[in-house]
Formats: sequence, structure tokens, C-alpha cells
Amino acid sequence: MDVVVAGGHGKVGLRLLRLLADRGHRARGLVRNHEHVPDLAEVGAEAVVCDMEALDDLSGCCTDADAVVFAAGAGPGSGPERKRTVDLGAAVKLIDAGVRRYVMVSAISAGRPDEWSEPMRPYYEAKAEADRRLQQSGLDYTIVRPGGLTDDPGTGLVTVGTGLGRGAIPRDDVAGVLLSVLESPNTIGKTFELIAGDTPVEEAVHAL
Repeated sequence: MDVVVAGGHGKVGLRLLRLLADRGHRARGLVRNHEHVPDLAEVGAEAVVCDMEALDDLSGCCTDADAVVFAAGAGPGSGPERKRTVDLGAAVKLIDAGVRRYVMVSAISAGRPDEWSEPMRPYYEAKAEADRRLQQSGLDYTIVRPGGLTDDPGTGLVTVGTGLGRGAIPRDDVAGVLLSVLESPNTIGKTFELIAGDTPVEEAVHAL
């Protein structure tokens, strides 16, 4: 499988690219900074220099891809405007790029507006709207809504579902779930939440 990961130099993106390459897939990561190219090569991935905010059309950044994963984000400290241009705008541009299989890394509260605090509202609004646009796109989508991300070592054990309580999840395990989603056609058309748990990743994903 030829997979393009938007946000290829991010903490989840790099982990996923490594897993894809280790599994024998062609792993390509979109990066904005030329200095990040060697970091992708180190995990066995190809870097595609692509400024998703600046470009109107991202199709040239993912030519011949079988699947795309949106793992990009404006990041902590960015203002509401960048939440709109990255977490929403870039996600929609990637939808419009026309790759049939699209996996979205969203956020656990994106589907629960009553939980949004005022400072976090722009982020969750952007995530929720990006999810809606993908669900309405007609693409073969999966939306993964992880809980709080940590750098703890992955356990390979997770809980997936809807209406889960607040919880955390190591980035290692998020990447593992994304890999399994890409390899599991049963996840097409599904939106689910993800936190640490006690079910092996592949068993949890195959049960969706």
C-alpha cells in the first residue's frame, strides 16, 4: 500500500511512518520544512515537501497514493486562525485531493460539544467541522478520535468505541491503531474514540 501521511514530522506521523515502512508499505510524509527530510528517511519514509497552508491544491503532494492519513495540526500555542487553516483547512484540502481512502486523526471530544471549554473551542470546532466534511465527502473514510496523547511507551492494548470516558493514550498505540485501520477494510465508514485499555490493537480494530 502507498500511504501519504499529512503531518509527517509530527509525533504521531513519524511513528506511523515507521510502522508502515516496517510492514513493507510505501510510506510518504508531507513536511513543510526541508530540514525534516532526514528525520523521515531515518524511519524508512520518503519526505514530500508540501506546505498545506500555502497550496490550494494538494493532489500533486499525494500522486498515486492508495490512502492518506491526516495527522497534522496547528499545535499548542497557535491561535484560532491557524486552527481554521490547518486543523480544518488543510484537512479539507486533503479531502479535495481525491485519494479514495482517507483516515482522519481527530480528537475524543470533537463529537461532544458540551465538553468544550472556551479556550479549546476553536480547536474542537475545527476538528468537528473537518470530521463532518469528511463524512459527507463520499470517500472511504475512517475517523479516529484519540484521548489525551502521551509519550509513554505503547502497550498495544486499547479501548475503542463511542461515548468513552475521558482518558489518555500513548502516541505509540495511536500509530498502531492507524496502521491496523489502514489494513482493515471493515473500518471504512466508521468513526470511533480511542483510549488506553486492555484489548489488543488488532482485535479491537477488527471488532469495529
